[in-house]
Amino acid sequence: MLEQIKHNLETIEGIETYPILSLLIFFVFFIGLGFWVYSYKKEKIIELSNLPLND
Repeated sequence: MLEQIKHNLETIEGIETYPILSLLIFFVFFIGLGFWVYSYKKEKIIELSNLPLND
């Protein structure tokens, strides 16, 4: 079954760009997420971590 799928994918023109594009999207997303976490205000993190204890 895998041979049939592999053969079908080999016949599609330009298919080699999709793995590169998906890796690029994955990389950009996690770099952006890391930047967002790194730039988050420490006071806001403390406020959100104490939120369950305020009841």
